[in-house]
Amino acid sequence: MAVSHLRILSRTELDAALDALCALDPEMARLRTVGAEPPLRTLSGDLPGLVWVVNSQMISVAAARAIHARLEAALGAIGHMRLSQAPDELFRAAGVSRGKLRTIRALCAAVDGGLDIAGLADREEEEARALLTAVPGIGPWTADVFLLFAHGRADAFPAGDVAVQAALQAAFDLPARPDRAEAERMAERWRPLRGVAAQLLWAYYGAMRGGPDAVAAPTRPATVEEIL
Repeated sequence: MAVSHLRILSRTELDAALDALCALDPEMARLRTVGAEPPLRTLSGDLPGLVWVVNSQMISVAAARAIHARLEAALGAIGHMRLSQAPDELFRAAGVSRGKLRTIRALCAAVDGGLDIAGLADREEEEARALLTAVPGIGPWTADVFLLFAHGRADAFPAGDVAVQAALQAAFDLPARPDRAEAERMAERWRPLRGVAAQLLWAYYGAMRGGPDAVAAPTRPATVEEIL
């Protein structure tokens, strides 16, 4: 199976990529045997999909879905024009934090300035990541999660994700949860399937916590700006 620039967009492709990852590293095969079988997660590769990732930061999947649904109901549809024109009060009533609202406003301004979010799928991964992280409020975690699930990029690895780090600590019996730099170093062994490894680690963490619904994945630490 060719894995260079691999895109994971179907269950069959995810299963094949997991097989390749487990053949690459027996430790990942061991994690898979304990019931850590990742579900296929996909996002739309456009502004609504990216807004979903922003809304899902730091909170459970259920909470993110509720906020996103309230926002969609209030707007009628999540799109550039409606997001741009909606007053702050509408977002706040839907449960969007001030920090996330600033990011959504920045995204809309970036689109006005020529950012083609859907067109990022045709860019090289590093270029797409750089264009995303140039938007105020879009950090590496948000960019990597979007690239992983909207584009199916098999090597996008959100090293700053808390659940990924906790799974690495448990799986490899580490004395402490690895930080972003250490998680990136550990993930080097899984290139070009680091994103597939992240999905397996999320599933493993969920299995450790009592099942697939026991933990929100992906998740990452809150910043002061996002809490406010």
